Amino acid sequence: MRLIPIDALKPGMVIGKKIYNSDGLVLLSEGVELTDRLIRRLGGLEISYVYIQDAMTEDIVVQELLSEETRLMAIQSIRSNFKKLESRPDLGGSFLHLGKAFSGVMEAIMDELSEHEECMVLLTDMNTNDYNLYRHSLNVCLYTTVLGLSFGYSREELRVLSLGALLHDIGKTRISQSLLQRPGRLSLEEFREVQRHTELGYQILKNEPNIPLMAAHCALSHHERLDGSGYPRGLKGPEIHDYAKWVAIADSYDAMTTQRVYKPALLPHHAAEVMYTGSGTLYEQKFLEVFRDRVAIYPPGITVKLHTGESGVVSKVHPHVPHRPVVRVLTDAEGMPLAAPYEVDLSKTLAVMIAGIGQANVD
Repeated sequence: MRLIPIDALKPGMVIGKKIYNSDGLVLLSEGVELTDRLIRRLGGLEISYVYIQDAMTEDIVVQELLSEETRLMAIQSIRSNFKKLESRPDLGGSFLHLGKAFSGVMEAIMDELSEHEECMVLLTDMNTNDYNLYRHSLNVCLYTTVLGLSFGYSREELRVLSLGALLHDIGKTRISQSLLQRPGRLSLEEFREVQRHTELGYQILKNEPNIPLMAAHCALSHHERLDGSGYPRGLKGPEIHDYAKWVAIADSYDAMTTQRVYKPALLPHHAAEVMYTGSGTLYEQKFLEVFRDRVAIYPPGITVKLHTGESGVVSKVHPHVPHRPVVRVLTDAEGMPLAAPYEVDLSKTLAVMIAGIGQANVD
C-alpha cells in the first residue's frame, strides 16, 4: 500500500488501510473503491492522507501499534469515562474510580506493545479525521509506553507512566469544548483558561483511588519545560518529574502530527525536527534521544524523494535506525516510471540521502 495526500486521490483508487472516525469506528474499510462522492466526503472530514492499494507496493504492509479490538475497547473506555466527568458540575470527592475503570485497558495495551521487541512510534492518525481528546489521550499513551519500554522501565513503573499518559489531558473535560476547538487565535484570558486543564486534571486524579500520585503529576506537569518556560508552575529541569517529561514529548509530537481546526498536521519528519530543536531547553535530551531512535519519521508507504532526483516509497523501517529506511525506487530523476523498480537500504547505502517528501506516480 501507499500513503498519498487527499488531493491526489482519484476515482477508481482502492483504500488500502481502514479509515476511522473520531470515536475509533471504521468509516471506510480496506478494499473500498473510491468514487467522486467518497473522495468529496473524505475531503469534508479534513483527512490529510490516505493509504491506497497499489500494484507496485502491494507487499508493503503498515502494522498498527494495537489490534483493532484493543484500540476500540480503549477509545470506548476513555470516551465513556471522560463523558461522565464532562457531565458532572463539580469536582468534589472521588466518584469515577478511574484506576479500576482503566486497569483492563492498561494491561491490554502493555501486553500488546510488550510482545513486539522492536516496537516503534508509528504515526497512528495519518488516515483519521481531525483532533479528538479521546484519541489523543490514547495516542499519547501508546507513544509513551513504547518509549518507556525502550528505556527499560519495569512493569510497575510502566503501568504508572502509561496511566499518567492516558489521563494527562483529563482536565480538558472541564474546559469548554468550543474554546478548545476554536480555529482563531485565543485571547490571553482564553489561553489562560485552556492552561487550567493541567491543574484541573491534577485535582481530579489526586484523590482517585488506585491512581498513583505520579500519574496525577503527569496531568499537572506535562506542559512544564526544562528552561522554566512552561506552565502551570514554571518548573525547571530536575523540578519536573521524569514521567511528566516523557509525556511532554509524546504529547507535543501527537499534537504536531494531528490535524486541528486551527492548523494542518505536520508530517513525522518535520515534527521530529521541530522536537529536536527543543533538546536540552524544552525536552530532556536523553529522553529525546530515545524518541529519535524509536520514531518512524518516514513511515512505511510514504513517498520520498532522494537527493539523486529519484522517487520511491518507504518499504521498511529499521527499528534501530528509523531515519535510514529501505526505499523502493519507482521513478527516475526525470519522474519517469522505472521498468524495473529496485530497493535501496539507506542504513547501508550511506551516500544516498532522503531530500524530502515527494509524490510518485500512482497507476
